[in-house]
Amino acid sequence: MKNLLNPKWWAAATVRALKTAAQTAIATIGSAAVISAVDWRVVASATVLAALLSYLTSIAGLPEVEEE
Repeated sequence: MKNLLNPKWWAAATVRALKTAAQTAIATIGSAAVISAVDWRVVASATVLAALLSYLTSIAGLPEVEEE
């Protein structure tokens, strides 16, 4: 939990969360046959959930951030 006070950890975790969110949004949008069939509420909720889960997973540790 000491990672939560580390600015380097927050930076690395945010980069991971943004990448995960982007990948989830692209995958969710890509699952529709045409762009007009995209349910944007589903895209938004899946993207936010993926980003949140990425942060929670990062609590276990990030290889980019060395333990002090």
